[in-house]
Amino acid sequence: MVVLITGSAGFIGFHLARRLMADGCRVVGIDNLNDYYDVNLKYARLEQLGLEAGARIPDGARIEFRQPPGLVFYRIDIRKEDELAAVFAREKPDFVVHLAAQAGVRHSLKDPYAYVSNNIVGFLNILENCRAVLVRHLVYASSSSVYGSNRSLPFSVHDNVDHPVSLYAASKKSNELMAHAYSHLYRLPTTGLRFFTVYGPWGRPDMALFLFTRKILAGEPIEIYNNGEMLRDFTYIDDIVEGVVRVMKKIPGPDPDWDGKHPDPSRSPAPYRLFNIGSHRPVGLLPFIGVIESALGRKAEKIFLPLQPGDVPDTYADTRALKDHVGFEPSTPLEKGVHEFVQWYKIHYRV
Repeated sequence: MVVLITGSAGFIGFHLARRLMADGCRVVGIDNLNDYYDVNLKYARLEQLGLEAGARIPDGARIEFRQPPGLVFYRIDIRKEDELAAVFAREKPDFVVHLAAQAGVRHSLKDPYAYVSNNIVGFLNILENCRAVLVRHLVYASSSSVYGSNRSLPFSVHDNVDHPVSLYAASKKSNELMAHAYSHLYRLPTTGLRFFTVYGPWGRPDMALFLFTRKILAGEPIEIYNNGEMLRDFTYIDDIVEGVVRVMKKIPGPDPDWDGKHPDPSRSPAPYRLFNIGSHRPVGLLPFIGVIESALGRKAEKIFLPLQPGDVPDTYADTRALKDHVGFEPSTPLEKGVHEFVQWYKIHYRV
């Protein structure tokens, strides 16, 4: 089984590649290794997958990692149509998990064009190539951000999500609509996964857990938005990977009971599905910081700030649809997940 993963040097992509390789899959990784955050962290992840220590990969290169076997890596940009098409034609993946994207809500206020070119144009290129090589199933990353102004908690995939509050969220909602069009027109099976605040070892430096840990250890104050009055449905990386793998293997078909007079946005008469992957246990920001302080054995100096543009105050996933579909829902306790991250951080950064 050949699985192509875009964003394979990223946080979720790295963990997913490692899991699928352990399961015996042939993994084809794609990543442009951009500098949105520390490129050295991306290379360190690739070394965990078998890249020679200290090696650097030229733009456009194809490399077969030898230890452990099972990974072919391409350094290309999904926005480059010809290069992406050549990879699909050569590797002929059975499954595609699309995780590459311009991430970050706040960064979308500074560089909106990056979100359109990466998340919309790039996704169109993925859809076109999945159609061209008859991929069995495309699974792609959406986001809890799509719920936007929705205040009906917990967030359900059956809810309307037509009021995004950031361009990042709008780009992810656009992905869901584009996927549906291809599922309808070309019978391409697609599943979108709305991830809720993913955290864990090898995480992104712009995420709260990473930022708070680094600053607390350095004796620097941490910034707390909306005066700490925020809820987040923190979801451990191993739970995310387990959900992705199970969903990938269960190819969606048309829903014969779908009613156009009462449309359910999570399913369709086309082979199309949407699911939340969250812990279903939202935690306040201040208690979350308390868990980090406990794991570090240090107290944080706190600076309280107002809610930032594009942020939502609360996230809370209704995961019943996911459990009904694949018999799984995240279960890792926050204390365990934060402990695992802190242990990794101390070892990786030698602090």
